[in-house]
Amino acid sequence: MAIREIVTTPDPILRQRARKVRTVTKEIQTLMDDMVETMRVEPGVGLAAPQVGVSQRVIVVEFAEASEDPEVPPKPPKLYAVANPEIVRHSSDTEIANEGCLSIPGYIGEVERYSSVTVKGLNRHGEPFRLKAQGWLARIFQHEINHLDGVLFIDLATQVRRLEDLEIPEEIPTV
Repeated sequence: MAIREIVTTPDPILRQRARKVRTVTKEIQTLMDDMVETMRVEPGVGLAAPQVGVSQRVIVVEFAEASEDPEVPPKPPKLYAVANPEIVRHSSDTEIANEGCLSIPGYIGEVERYSSVTVKGLNRHGEPFRLKAQGWLARIFQHEINHLDGVLFIDLATQVRRLEDLEIPEEIPTV
């Protein structure tokens, strides 16, 4: 595994539609592994292949929902590596929350996203993958899938602010 350089705006690869993965090969698996390592080092909770300069429809996501009960220890984060992810169903209700992005360092924005989504694609072994995600996990998948279509959170945000101008709570994950 290797840590890859994060591509930042205004690099044109961030605005291109990524190519579909025909087969999950060893090269795609290596890309997934490198993306996981890069995401963890940065640190982030999601990463799309265009963010490391590769125009392939591949994302990685690692996140654990916080427990609402302070007596219950948090669950370990779950890791997802998905080729050709697509949202096949979404809730009608939406939520607005702050998002940041490793490819747009130093900024956050309020983005409206579906509260829950069903995502399908291929896992790292090329097998069918399907997941119903809610809350922050749903938000992360939507953010990363947007990257594959050349859409950045700043395109959807109602407000974009510089981090240095704000006091930001720790719970805003960078995707």
